[in-house]
Amino acid sequence: MKEQKTIVLASNNPGKRQEIESLLAEEGIRIRPQGDFQVPEIEETGKTFVENAILKARQAAAYSGLPAIADDSGLEVDALKGAPGIFSARFAGVGASDEENLRKLLAALKGLPSEARTARFQCVMVYLRHAADPTPVICQGTWEGAILRAPRGQNGFGYDPVFFVPSERCSAAELDPETKNRLSHRGQALRKLIAYLREQK
Repeated sequence: MKEQKTIVLASNNPGKRQEIESLLAEEGIRIRPQGDFQVPEIEETGKTFVENAILKARQAAAYSGLPAIADDSGLEVDALKGAPGIFSARFAGVGASDEENLRKLLAALKGLPSEARTARFQCVMVYLRHAADPTPVICQGTWEGAILRAPRGQNGFGYDPVFFVPSERCSAAELDPETKNRLSHRGQALRKLIAYLREQK
């Protein structure tokens, strides 16, 4: 029986972990969260999703001694010149809740017509074979949509309740997990990473 590959996930976000675990489990890859190795939260000092993902993956690999996956993702709203972008998780301030971030976003877009509310989720996923890996594997996914005027749905996390998915005519938080994984920015990036990992077997 082939030994199961274990990779540390450089995140303590349970929503991200669930989405990533569900796809990698099919590949026989076991994900362990960085909390299992007492990896401290790293300050995200990068100016881009790529830089922040590499920072997180390198630290998780250094503490765990395992290969690491990190993703940095966020929401880009055209009317806000790409904000909140890399600051999506802390749009309403460091330690802000999802609800606080949503409220700030909706207030910033108040009164804007539907055609001016275009937005997209971006995800950059990085894989490091070890902490000193000089050639990180970088995979990106983009999910186009628009911002609703009020939250809808109970699934998902983050900005999902206000992110309208045109092909499904509903919010991301109204999608079942399988559909979301098929369409989402994170699902797209992860499938590209899975394709790479398959080639390395």
